[in-house]
Amino acid sequence: MGEKKGIYKRIREYVYNPAIDIKERTFILFSISVLFALFAAIPTGIIMKEPLSATISTIVGAVLFTAYVIYSFKKKQISRAKIFISVVLIFVFLPAMLFTNGGIEGGTPIWLLLGTIYIALILEGRIKVIMLICEALVMCICWTVAYYYPELITGYTREGNYFDTIVALFIVSAIVYTMITFQNTIFHREEAHKNSKRLFEQTATALVNAIDAKDVYTHGHSARVAEYSRKIAELAGKSPAECEEIYYVALLHDVGKIGVPEAIINKEGKLTQEEFEKIKEHPVMGSQILQSITEYPYISIGAHFHHERYDGKGYPLGLKGTDIPEIARIVSVADAYDAMTSKRSYRDPIPQDKVREEFIEGAGSQFDPEFANYMRHLIDLDTEYEMKEREEISEYSDNEELVIGEHKDLVSEGIVLTANMTYISLKVDPDINTPGSRAIPSVLLFDSLDGRFHNDKKDVETLLYFEYCETGFDGACSGSGIRKSETAESDGDAGLAENEYKIEAVKVKDHALLRITGRHHTHEVIIALPDSSRFVYAGLTGEHCIISRIRTEKAEEPVGPGYIRRIAEEISYINVPEGDIPNVQVDGYRSESTKGIPIEDSMTIIFHTMSLPTARLVWHCPSYVIFTSDDGTVNGPGYKEFSLVRLDGENWEGENLADNEIIVNRQDFRGWDSWKKMNKKGYDCTVSFNRRGKKIESYTENAGIFIRNITEINVEAEEIFVALSGDQVALTNIRIKHKE
Repeated sequence: MGEKKGIYKRIREYVYNPAIDIKERTFILFSISVLFALFAAIPTGIIMKEPLSATISTIVGAVLFTAYVIYSFKKKQISRAKIFISVVLIFVFLPAMLFTNGGIEGGTPIWLLLGTIYIALILEGRIKVIMLICEALVMCICWTVAYYYPELITGYTREGNYFDTIVALFIVSAIVYTMITFQNTIFHREEAHKNSKRLFEQTATALVNAIDAKDVYTHGHSARVAEYSRKIAELAGKSPAECEEIYYVALLHDVGKIGVPEAIINKEGKLTQEEFEKIKEHPVMGSQILQSITEYPYISIGAHFHHERYDGKGYPLGLKGTDIPEIARIVSVADAYDAMTSKRSYRDPIPQDKVREEFIEGAGSQFDPEFANYMRHLIDLDTEYEMKEREEISEYSDNEELVIGEHKDLVSEGIVLTANMTYISLKVDPDINTPGSRAIPSVLLFDSLDGRFHNDKKDVETLLYFEYCETGFDGACSGSGIRKSETAESDGDAGLAENEYKIEAVKVKDHALLRITGRHHTHEVIIALPDSSRFVYAGLTGEHCIISRIRTEKAEEPVGPGYIRRIAEEISYINVPEGDIPNVQVDGYRSESTKGIPIEDSMTIIFHTMSLPTARLVWHCPSYVIFTSDDGTVNGPGYKEFSLVRLDGENWEGENLADNEIIVNRQDFRGWDSWKKMNKKGYDCTVSFNRRGKKIESYTENAGIFIRNITEINVEAEEIFVALSGDQVALTNIRIKHKE
C-alpha cells in the first residue's frame, strides 16, 4: 500500500510541477488515463464474453501503448510520440475496435470518444486540425462499411446486458472529469506560480540594481554573469528548469557586496590587505542574505561558493574540485569571464583572445576543466565579440554625442563588419567650439584585439592594432593598409535632412564596401583589403564635428559571395596542386572545411598545413571534426557533430551526442612559441583512424604534441565523416589512404 501511495505521490508531483512543460505533463496524465481505460476494458470484455480476438487486440494495444509511452518519456521524444500515437489511434486501433468489438451494437461508440478527446487535449495548431479531420473521415468510412457490410463485424450475444456500455460511459466520463479538473487546477497553480516568480524576479532585480548602484565599474555585471552561466549550463546538457535555476543563482551571486563599504568597492588602484579581507567577506554575507529565501533553497549556493577555486586555493572555505557545488563552479567561470572582459578602474577590458588563453591556463587550477572548456567554446563561437561588456554605439541616446575636435582625437568603439550588412544612421553638425571650421566626418576601418582605436605605440603592439584606411563622407579614401580602393558617386536621398546620413557597410572575404548616403550624394567605396583573415572594425570619427543620434542595425542574412565587385585579385594561399580532395583556406574559426571523408577502419589522412600570415595565437592551427549529415558536408542537412579535435590538444565534444576521451602527451615539446613558428613555416601532418562500429579512435603527433582521441557515438548515424578545418590555416595536398 505504501509503495502505491509513493507512485501516486510521484505522479502527482510530476503532473503539477511548473518547471516541466505543461504539454508534456498533459501527455503523461492522459496516457495514464488511457492506460487505465485499456486495462479496465479487458475484464469488461471477459464479463461480456466478447470474442477472443477483441480481448487479445485490447491486451496487445495496452501493452504496446505502455511500452511506447515509457520509451518516449525516457528518450524525451514526447512531441513525436503525440503524433505517432494519434496516427495509430486513428488509423489502426479505433477501426480495429469497431470491427472486433460488436460495431455500433457494443460499447465501441463511447470508447471511440477517447480518440477525439486525446487529439483535442494533446495536439495543437495545424496538426490538431489535420488529425481531427482524419479521425472524422476514418470513422465515417468505418461506420459506413460496418452498416452496409455487417458480416465484417465480429459480434457477440448481448441479451439485454449493456454492462460494457455502462463501463465505457463511466471510464470515459472519469477521464474527461480528470482532464478538466487537471486543466483547471494547473491553470490556478500556474497563475500562482507566475505571480510568485514575477515577485521573485522583481525582488532579485531590485537587489541586483542595488549592487550595480554601489559599484560604478560593474554595471550590468550580474545580469551578464547570469546569461553566461545559462549558456554554459545549456552546453553541459542541463534541462531548461536547471538552466533557469542556474540563471537566478548567478544573477544574485554578488548580493553580499551590499555589505561592503563603497569606498573599498570603488577604490582606484590596489587594495590593502585589510581592504581585500573585507572584500572576501561578501560570499558569506551573500549566503546569509539569500538563505532566508526558503522557496528557492539553491539560490544561496552561487553567492557562497563562487570564489572557490578548483585547486582549493579559493575562499571562503578553500573547497577543492568537485567538493565545490556544481552550480558554483559554473558561476565561477562566468564571473571570471565577465570580470576580464569588463572595464575596471585600473584597466580596460582584456581582449577576447587573451581571455581565452586565461581559461586554457586556468583549467584545472582556478576553474573546473569541463566548464572552462564550455566557456572557451562560447568564445570561439563569439566571432564578433558580442559577449563582453561594451558601450555599443547603438546605445547612444538622442542626448549623447561624439564631439570630435582635431583629426581623429576621438573614435567611436569599432563596429565589426561581416557578410551581414550593417546599417548606420547618424546626424553630423559642426563643432561649436571651433567656429568657422568645416565639419569633416569620416569612417575609420581598423583591426585590434579589443575592437578599439589605438595610437599609443605600446597599445598598438600589445593589441595588434592595424589601420586599413579612412573614408570621408565625400567618398575620399586614404590609407596605407589597403591594396586598392574605388569610389563611385550617385544621387542621394532627398528624404534626408542636410545633416543626416545613412551608412551601409559589409565585408566579404578580402573586400569591404562602404555606401555613404546624404541628402545630395551617395558615395560607394569598394576597398581591397590586404587579407581575408583579420577583422574589420568601422569607427566613426572625423574632424571639427559632432556626431549624434547614432543607430545601428545588422541584417539577419549575409549578402552573397559576389555582392562586392572585386577590384583586386583574391588573396589565396592554396593555389598549389591538390591531393585527393580540394585544398581549403580557413580564414577564421571554422569558416571553411573540407568535404566530409567517410571514416573507415585503418584510414589515414595526410595533408600539408601552414598558418596564414595573420595567425598569431596557439590555436591558429588545423583541426578535424567527426560528424554525420545527410550530404556529407559540415553544417549540411541533418548535421550532428560528435567531436572536434585541434592539433594543439584542445577538443570539443559536440552536443552530448557522443562520449569523448582525449589523451594529450607532450614529449620533447619545445613550447608554444616554437609551436607557432612551426605552424607559420608549415609542415606535413598525419591523422590516423581506427573504427569499430560507433567507436572511433584517432591519432596524430606534431611538434611533440601526441593526441589520441576516442569517440563513442550514442545516436544512430548512417555514415560517419571526418572533415579538416581549423583557424587561419591553409590546408593543401590532402591525401587519403585506406587499409589495403
